[in-house]
Amino acid sequence: MNARNGFSRRQVLAVSSAAAASTLFTTRASASPRAFLGNAGGNDVFVQIFLRGGMDGLTTVVPYGEVDLYNARPTLAVPPPGQTNAAVDLDGFFGLAPSAAPLMTPYQNGHLAFVHAAGSPDPTRSHFDAFAHMEFGGPNLPPGTVQDGWLSRYLDQVAGPDTGVLRGIGAGDLLPLTLAGAPKTLPIADFANFAFPGNPATVVARVQKLTSMYAATPAPVGPAALNTFDAIDLMATIDFAGYAPSNGAQYPNTQLGSRLREIAALIKADIGVETINVDFHSWDLHAQLGPLDGNMAIMLDELSRSLEAFYLDMGSGIDGVSLVCLSEFGRRVEENSSLGLDHGHGAVMILMGGHIQGGQVFADWPGLAPAQLDQGDLAVTIDYRDILGEILTRRLGATDLTTIFPQHSFTTYGVTV
Repeated sequence: MNARNGFSRRQVLAVSSAAAASTLFTTRASASPRAFLGNAGGNDVFVQIFLRGGMDGLTTVVPYGEVDLYNARPTLAVPPPGQTNAAVDLDGFFGLAPSAAPLMTPYQNGHLAFVHAAGSPDPTRSHFDAFAHMEFGGPNLPPGTVQDGWLSRYLDQVAGPDTGVLRGIGAGDLLPLTLAGAPKTLPIADFANFAFPGNPATVVARVQKLTSMYAATPAPVGPAALNTFDAIDLMATIDFAGYAPSNGAQYPNTQLGSRLREIAALIKADIGVETINVDFHSWDLHAQLGPLDGNMAIMLDELSRSLEAFYLDMGSGIDGVSLVCLSEFGRRVEENSSLGLDHGHGAVMILMGGHIQGGQVFADWPGLAPAQLDQGDLAVTIDYRDILGEILTRRLGATDLTTIFPQHSFTTYGVTV
């Protein structure tokens, strides 16, 4: 069902005999628009990019001031500034991998920061356990204590009368655990072709029939179905295929680049979406890491050019966006015999937005000497919930973090302004 092809759900309602059903539908056209530049209570649009597989923070943001890094990684460590293929200096101790250099654009403008030795206090090195603990937001709680995602609990908390029909999007075939149970949230794998399925010749009749059926179906199924029809109609108002980025932004012709281009178009369309989750896979590089010219460098290049393009494209609109990149854990400090890195613990977070206290690396640095490691890994000294909690309260309108991250005592690091 695509309004650009001459049909929309509103037209179905106009010809439907189910008068009761039509009263249950409300569209953004009839509601107060939500400006993404600090409207609706001043809340930012939140974008999470989950770097699945365990991204190596010691390659991305290199602690070149640590001699122990080079002892543990004689082949894989990125050289310090001043050498061939060297790290780009950030602050005299940390440097940026050469393939991540595009991140210097928002970093030098004060809109991008790194948080090092960050992550979950949960000791697991299992991807699947780490995903669950981190995305449910309860790494210290027994399994099953919480069964909805931390971001869904945030959306529940800030729900108001002016929330839209589509509040959250998981950019994929399935919702991530972060958005499990979230209200008015859908998985959308293809923004440009999010349409009612099946034969176009019978769409009107089928939607009319389903509208009548679900109008009489009690909550939660009935309202959710009707809301989904509205969301399909709403997304069809955005010309994703014809979207032209602003300010000379050039997105890479990659899956992540295309996704962030669509997200920029979505945010600028101002249809009420409050949060978008994107998964960026394949960081699990046990062999042939390639920090300078291999797999890791290629992935960092895609991530960094995509983020730089999004930043440039948003222009002043970046003031209404908080973007976070995080991974379930980092990689082991010592390289292995396959010129790769095994599962580790402490990682790096990337924060970007108009109100991020950028141009710096936040770290309570634990050191990389053997005695300072956590079972051979970079120790976690900054809990990821502290960083997210600060963004939630200062930029997204959350008022009670205890319901979002239960049984956690928060520390503020000043990552927002």
